[in-house]
Amino acid sequence: MGCACAIIFTVIGASYGTAKSSGAIFSSGILRPDRLMQNTICAIMAQILAIYGLVAGVIISGGLVEKMPLYTGFLQLGAGLAVGLCGLAAGFAIGIIGDAGGRCFPLPRGMYRTRCGGTDEPSFVVRASSQQPRLYIGMILLLILAEVLGLYGVIVSILMLTRSNMGVTECPY
Repeated sequence: MGCACAIIFTVIGASYGTAKSSGAIFSSGILRPDRLMQNTICAIMAQILAIYGLVAGVIISGGLVEKMPLYTGFLQLGAGLAVGLCGLAAGFAIGIIGDAGGRCFPLPRGMYRTRCGGTDEPSFVVRASSQQPRLYIGMILLLILAEVLGLYGVIVSILMLTRSNMGVTECPY
């Protein structure tokens, strides 16, 4: 169960982060194609979360045996849940940051006229780093902070797995 939780939850988080930020990447690429490759960092960082789950799943599966103590089984489940749920939360955070960092959206009718003195035609405005390249550094810092959430889960998972076989006896049944 721990192996499955590690993979399932981190992949859900990674896929959400990739999907949410990819929509923003392509949307901003319409108006600012020169920023397209810079904004792909969001999708790349979301995929790293799936690698965290894979690493934890491989470590957990290495300790699976037919007869093992209940203590070891619960620690493996806890380790899988730790990395999985941290990866899920980090994937949601990366997706939201990536979406806010690069999406285009139309202004409502009349807003362009009142702000810019122009016509009533809807215009496209690019959010955050696409409109203001200076905000790119801030977006990267927020992405790193979100990625660290997933890294915390991996660290706790590895610590739990190193303790799972210490001082336990084998199940006689």
